[in-house]
Amino acid sequence: MFEFELLATSGRARAGLFHTPHGPLPTPVFAPVGTQATVKALTPAQLHELGATLVLSNTYHLYLRPGEALVRELGGLHGFMQWDGPMLTDSGGFQVFSLAKIRQVDDDGVTFRSHLDGSAHRFTPEKSIAIQEALGADIIMAFDECPPPLDRAYNEAALRRTHAWAERCQRAKARPDQALFGIVQGGVFPDLRAASARFLAGLDFPGYAIGGLAVGETKAQMHATLDEVEPLLPAGKPRYLMGVGSPEDLVNGVRRGVDIFDCVLPTRLARNGAALTRAGRLNLNNATFARDPGPVEAGCACYCCRHFTRAYLRHLVTAKEILGATLLTRHNVHMLLTLMREMRAAILAGTFAQYADAFLAGYTPVGAAEADEEA
Repeated sequence: MFEFELLATSGRARAGLFHTPHGPLPTPVFAPVGTQATVKALTPAQLHELGATLVLSNTYHLYLRPGEALVRELGGLHGFMQWDGPMLTDSGGFQVFSLAKIRQVDDDGVTFRSHLDGSAHRFTPEKSIAIQEALGADIIMAFDECPPPLDRAYNEAALRRTHAWAERCQRAKARPDQALFGIVQGGVFPDLRAASARFLAGLDFPGYAIGGLAVGETKAQMHATLDEVEPLLPAGKPRYLMGVGSPEDLVNGVRRGVDIFDCVLPTRLARNGAALTRAGRLNLNNATFARDPGPVEAGCACYCCRHFTRAYLRHLVTAKEILGATLLTRHNVHMLLTLMREMRAAILAGTFAQYADAFLAGYTPVGAAEADEEA
């Protein structure tokens, strides 16, 4: 049910097909994030029009509101949000460690208080799996601890828990129509990352995630970590780099053998008046665009660029009109999905290195070590 077909390689970059109960997933793939069972500002029909093939939702947020029992009662995530393609849910671990107002970690699990109302809750590996089984995504994640990437002592302790929790998640999982991925942790420490990759590979998951990146380390440290982990993961299983989605990180991740990505970046930037282009980011709040008659990006085939000017978009952004977020979201998601399709085509043609070099030469990244995870 969850066979991964590796169709071509170009250097370390891979093109494949991951088969799921809701259809085959061409890789490499970028998943727009629908944290609360919605990709912000887009309908499922618009996601289909943009060519999205995978959508991510969040276990922590949906557990708190509206509750996994209600989602299951109304057809699981696919029926609840009317998305008929493959879906992925994360375990809730990242949000427990980043959003909970107060938390207490022990070897059995985590007790925390909701960021919504301060109410007390507890997640264990078994609880996370039970919630994800009720939500019903095709791909689910093992419950892990996401530690600060530069703290060696914390990472050593967290890694022991993450590995023990991965085994407990495997034992707790009951649904055969969901693929449970293990999550490699270990911060920026090569020996810990290698130990984690080897341990999890030994558990024979149908896929493997690389967690704990884009959370404060440098780009060089991220790349070094991917270089360490990728050769140790099974070639016949998909690799998923969690929470990473800036264009340069997608290209550099595919270059290092990653198959699946997700990030809130395209939707969050759009809600704040920013656009992703092949040259870099545009801030439509800037007055320089007030009379600009051109599209967000010349040559872009998205609905936003075919119909609207930068001047109009700046007006919508500064007036705080909802349409501005909708149009910029359509553009940003289109840009990343098009990038993924082009990279896949280049891998199949054996020209990925040339494609990646040309893209990165023309792209100006913003900042360093940005945290692109959902807040």
